[in-house]
Amino acid sequence: MKVLYEFIPKKNFLDLAEEIKDMLDGWNITDSASGIPAPSAAAVACTLKTKYPEKLSYPMLITNYKGPVEVAAAAKACEAVGIDGMIPDPGDAPRYGHAIKTNRDGSCELLTDEEQFENYRRSTGPAENVRDFLREVAKVNDLKLGCLVTARRPAEDAIARIKEPWDFCFFLRLDEQSLPKLKEVASACKDLGKSIFPYFVVETPKNKKILERIGWTSTAIMENAVEFAEKLEGVVDGIIATCLGDLEGDKKLLELLQKVRG
Repeated sequence: MKVLYEFIPKKNFLDLAEEIKDMLDGWNITDSASGIPAPSAAAVACTLKTKYPEKLSYPMLITNYKGPVEVAAAAKACEAVGIDGMIPDPGDAPRYGHAIKTNRDGSCELLTDEEQFENYRRSTGPAENVRDFLREVAKVNDLKLGCLVTARRPAEDAIARIKEPWDFCFFLRLDEQSLPKLKEVASACKDLGKSIFPYFVVETPKNKKILERIGWTSTAIMENAVEFAEKLEGVVDGIIATCLGDLEGDKKLLELLQKVRG
């Protein structure tokens, strides 16, 4: 099972990548998480792929912060370098300015009303619109595009989404209760020939308040992380390990997950 790492890039991202590279099979790179400017996921992905070509690289493409030209430019850069896949998603509200809605035809509009933004953000259409814009208008044809599916919705909804022209998916909110749902969705992915990677969120004393603030339950705690991960072997293509900003926790988790990596 592949072990990916949710990579939150900062100014020293190259130093961190060098430190942890031998403990992982690839990176899922955040894109200015929480709307706060950070090194671009596309730029970081291209840099890491060039430096570590054997590692998988899956950058997020948060579209609320970008107009259509920049959305397509980021995707084309990743396509040119041979990035393994990209995940378009509206994401959070930008810290500065207003969210930008990109439509299927390449037109766009600013979302200045808070209620309008929340309705847009929580719908499934935005990612599909960006995907179709990239494929049909910008002609990004060689880059795999993935979607997010969540345990909050019925398995049938996730499977229906995956049956659309997505190449792979990431599964959100995995815990003991949602494990049967993951297995059902993963079985459908296998039938469709599409990869699935669940986020593997481990609670630590440092990130507990973050989990409470965003309303997430953890997948595991450090003490049972390996035991839970073993339940996923043969079910999913890999996991995305994260302690949600607890860097020392991340390093410890990656060390533990060597037992299931392969």
